[in-house]
Amino acid sequence: MTKLGIAINQSRCVGCNTCSVSCKMQNRIPSGMLWNRVLTNNSEVADSAEGEYPDLRRTYTPLACQHCENPACQRVCPTGATYKDDKGRVEIDYDKCIGCRMCMAACPYNARVFNWAEPVRDPDFAYGDKDVPLRPKGVAEKCTLCKERTDRDEEPMCVKCCPVGARVYGDLDDPNSEISKIARLGTAKVLEEHFGTKPQVRYYK
Repeated sequence: MTKLGIAINQSRCVGCNTCSVSCKMQNRIPSGMLWNRVLTNNSEVADSAEGEYPDLRRTYTPLACQHCENPACQRVCPTGATYKDDKGRVEIDYDKCIGCRMCMAACPYNARVFNWAEPVRDPDFAYGDKDVPLRPKGVAEKCTLCKERTDRDEEPMCVKCCPVGARVYGDLDDPNSEISKIARLGTAKVLEEHFGTKPQVRYYK
């Protein structure tokens, strides 16, 4: 089996938001929406600062779809629009999505956004991956783990563009992969483990 995931080194992450911007460009995400966010002050997943004054250090938590093994969003989807594919990614069939937003309510990570408007594509501004599907108005969207890129055995754009190398992408089911070795570290963790969703994104320092 294949179980694709990402590991994020929070000691390296500087909160520059390059992952958010590169994701937005790659996937042609409409204005006012993000699939990938960087949290700094959410007490549930990130401390505002560590240490004592004047030796303070801020910790950043990039947050997108966690591509869970046991995704809550899939369990509540009434049409089967949300599904797990053969590479372990949580994906959306936009033709089946009816915009009920049950997935948004169920996701413990607030990883989905709702497309309220028809996407606008400026023909004079060439950006993004031509293979990324055009999402219609009225569907829930989220990180796809750059399905189009990873289907071509390329890294997700957030991994490729991270200027400090804070992200590692690979197959968690391959014991020899770098991400599997990171996942076995005592410091590697998942977010909100008590929900039992078994995220395929790891955070470590």
